[in-house]
Amino acid sequence: MNTNKQDLQDKNAFIKAKDSFIKALDQNENGSVDIEDIIVLAVKMPGVHIKRASFLNRELFKNHSQEVVDRAIATTPAQAGIPADEIDKIADEVIKYERNCVSGISAALGAPGGWAMMATIPADIVQYYGYTLRATQKLLYLYGFPEIDSGEDGLQLDSQTINQIILCIGVMNGVAGANNAIKGMAKALAVGVEKKLLNTALTKGTFYPLVKAIAKWFGIKMTKSLFAGFFRKAIPVVGGVIGGGITFFSFKPCCYRLKNALQDTMLSNPHHISSSEEDTFVKNIKEGTVIDADYSEISFDEEDNEE
Repeated sequence: MNTNKQDLQDKNAFIKAKDSFIKALDQNENGSVDIEDIIVLAVKMPGVHIKRASFLNRELFKNHSQEVVDRAIATTPAQAGIPADEIDKIADEVIKYERNCVSGISAALGAPGGWAMMATIPADIVQYYGYTLRATQKLLYLYGFPEIDSGEDGLQLDSQTINQIILCIGVMNGVAGANNAIKGMAKALAVGVEKKLLNTALTKGTFYPLVKAIAKWFGIKMTKSLFAGFFRKAIPVVGGVIGGGITFFSFKPCCYRLKNALQDTMLSNPHHISSSEEDTFVKNIKEGTVIDADYSEISFDEEDNEE
């Protein structure tokens, strides 16, 4: 009898915590937690928005004249003659730094354990993706992409910017097709495709079917990992050990997937040879074509927890 009563209390507490969790994260008020909610919340964290010029100036001025640095900011580091191995080294340092930050905070937030830990989970998720966005921006800038547009105050993202970030998160999570999409976008930028055409490709054109597939997968994964597994595993132990460990081991491979995708594009490598997929992406962007691809069976790399 007492066992049944305790089970009912636990079930009610879980449902209440779940509802509170969704309410805390649901920025677009659609009754669920999706990738757009997380990005919107994460970008509001202090220090998440990275100013491209300031970042590149700080990193490149250590080894180069101001003239070279200014050229890198005005064009790309590759066009300014910054050696690829130097860019790769800075990228490695970026990943290491952001990884240490996110795993340390995750462990601290997870420390209460038990049901009390649920109150910290929205903060844990937001800070994880906040540092993911920091790393994403820095890697994009090192490998030649323009600044992420987040409004005058650094806190507002438009639809095309959110969708570009979603593509990057797709790359970081091993989404089949996302690498080619990022390389296609890089070529479009390198050959001077109009910003209006790129924005259309991201919001309703060439890239949009893939963006929708990534967003759908993210929502399923988030719900599944948190509500079906993470809570149950976290309750009997000290949450900090689990939370910190998960973020520490998942953050690095995700960032390296993005780094690897960005290393050889028309923005980062002067000797890059475009693939047929990249050429097709640019052609479709210019023509405003929506790619007729079935992403319902899209595959994702689940090997996120490896060193």
